[in-house]
Amino acid sequence: MAEQAATRRDFLRAGGALAAGVLLAPGVFLLGPAAARPAGEPASSRQRWGLLVDTRRCADGCDACVSACREENGWGGRGRPETDPQWIRKVRVRDPRSGRSFSLPVMCQHCAHPPCVDVCPTGASMRRADGIVLVDRHRCIGCRYCMMACPYKARSLEHEAVEDPRPWAPRGKGTVESCTLCVHRVDAGREPACVEACRRTGNAALVFGDLADPASEIARSVRELGGEALRADLGLDPGVRYLGLNV
Repeated sequence: MAEQAATRRDFLRAGGALAAGVLLAPGVFLLGPAAARPAGEPASSRQRWGLLVDTRRCADGCDACVSACREENGWGGRGRPETDPQWIRKVRVRDPRSGRSFSLPVMCQHCAHPPCVDVCPTGASMRRADGIVLVDRHRCIGCRYCMMACPYKARSLEHEAVEDPRPWAPRGKGTVESCTLCVHRVDAGREPACVEACRRTGNAALVFGDLADPASEIARSVRELGGEALRADLGLDPGVRYLGLNV
């Protein structure tokens, strides 16, 4: 998927700056981020699943995360960018002061206070106790209020009939969809497909894990290196954090 142009001002109005030049420790992978959740056991607020994106390790022109998400969840485009579904996208940002530009993946930010949930008239938009924000397509009426409410433009409407949907990612024409954080994999004790794909490229720009577990790799990295939220000024407390935005 082609990267989309945007200015830094469009994305960043965040609070504190990150320490310059600090890198994630190379070779540190989260091999066992989640224990499989027994069938029938509800999601627990003891976890807060999240992603940490190191923009300095996110290679220009690489869309392995996008391709992996598309393949895992079966939302392939039809060559119509204006209406194709878009669960995750690569975005290029540019600092007009320094001229520095870089790319980063943007997907549902799995906010603690998601405006998409607040505006949904049917309850189709929901937030699990463990922080994963989802859409119940059986309750979605396609009003798109959630798309308008999301400041990250992370949701899209499926405009066309869906053929051969994945059993774990039910989809349908006229319903809204977005990144599920590969909830089916998380519940099975696995990482999201985008994280695995990024690691296979050697970039390892994505770290997944439990932000509520102080011993987890993602929690330690956020604590020690920082982790900036896009549009932190909105107070939505996203579960997706970024490194290297202000370097």
